[in-house]
Amino acid sequence: MGLDLQAIRASVPALAQQIHGKPLVYLDNGATALKPQPVIDALLGYYAGYSANVHRGVHTLSVRATEALEAARRDVAAHLCVQDDCEIIFTRGTTESINLVAQTWARRTLVAGDEIVVSAMEHHSNIVPWQLVAAETGAVVRVLPMDDRGVLDLTAAAEIIGDKTRLLAVVAVSNALGTVNPVRKLAAMARAVGAKVLVDGAQAVPHGAVDVHAYDADFFAFSGHKTYGPTGIGVLWGRREALEACGTWHGGGDMIRSVSFEGTTFAELPARLEAGTPHIAGAIGLGAALRWMQSLDLDAIAAHEADLLAYGHALLREIPGLRPIGEAPQKAGVMSFVVDGVHPNDVGTLLDGYGIAVRTGHHCAEPAMRRLGISGTIRASLAVYNTTEDLDRLAEALRRALRLLGA
Repeated sequence: MGLDLQAIRASVPALAQQIHGKPLVYLDNGATALKPQPVIDALLGYYAGYSANVHRGVHTLSVRATEALEAARRDVAAHLCVQDDCEIIFTRGTTESINLVAQTWARRTLVAGDEIVVSAMEHHSNIVPWQLVAAETGAVVRVLPMDDRGVLDLTAAAEIIGDKTRLLAVVAVSNALGTVNPVRKLAAMARAVGAKVLVDGAQAVPHGAVDVHAYDADFFAFSGHKTYGPTGIGVLWGRREALEACGTWHGGGDMIRSVSFEGTTFAELPARLEAGTPHIAGAIGLGAALRWMQSLDLDAIAAHEADLLAYGHALLREIPGLRPIGEAPQKAGVMSFVVDGVHPNDVGTLLDGYGIAVRTGHHCAEPAMRRLGISGTIRASLAVYNTTEDLDRLAEALRRALRLLGA
């Protein structure tokens, strides 16, 4: 079905405001998406109506909170095409999800000489945890190279992923470049040598349908706040056998079966990896966000954003002095560019004066920026509520900004 963009935009209250006297054009969705009213209502409903703790209470409000939290877990499982909702672990976000795997699986599994393979376009959250584990275990972090377009070199990957590889950790969609990576092909290389596969799906889930099994991954991570949900909530999905191989990380309440001073026995999944009081409201809000996306039709979201991306790229190519960064044939959600001789922050500040929100800098992807010989970019990132009019306003504001900057 098609999308009713007017109704969608009306359901996102933040879009109704003005910035510096101009209607807001929000193009910083790769950092955080704005929240639709059903998500806000879900959060308010929890805090105003039944904000009790979960799992151990027998009173009515605790039961309601527990039912809502576990319903949200089922919503996440359905959205990721997962049959067993016990494979859904709630975390604080993609960063914590990756760190959880690093600390509970990699730290206890890897030995000196083992290799962790990442790509040149990874977010820092999919680099630093593996560096920390490597420093502790003697493992080695190796990097899949990319070309000037932001496309991974599969020939080089076939040489790098080898008998010493124990983990492939790769982003599904680059937050800095928008590249959609051939994860399944890379996963097949990893499978051939017996390695595990972790996919950073933070920039994939907001843009359409996701079936984690299609990646042939063992672990998949994403964040709620990039997916129209609250901040401070995220998800780690793992194959049950992969999660069972993970040790414990955080110790405390709700992740135990019994505790004595002589020793502790731990709970079954998912509780074993969810110590303490969870972000109950966040999980409920995330469930609402995913149901909202489902109500719009995930294929229609993907098609709409693909049309916007093509339209936006065509506009940007017509602006003198502007140079696109990241021109992979397969992209999603992101348009990055630079203006030679002008700092990205200067452009971003001037755009804000026209009511246009973009992100500037290295986007927590410094190695990718360094590979491309730049310090950072201006990044316009898309969501379902964006329109061609938004992109027209971006292009016009850029022309004005560049004239002011003398570029």
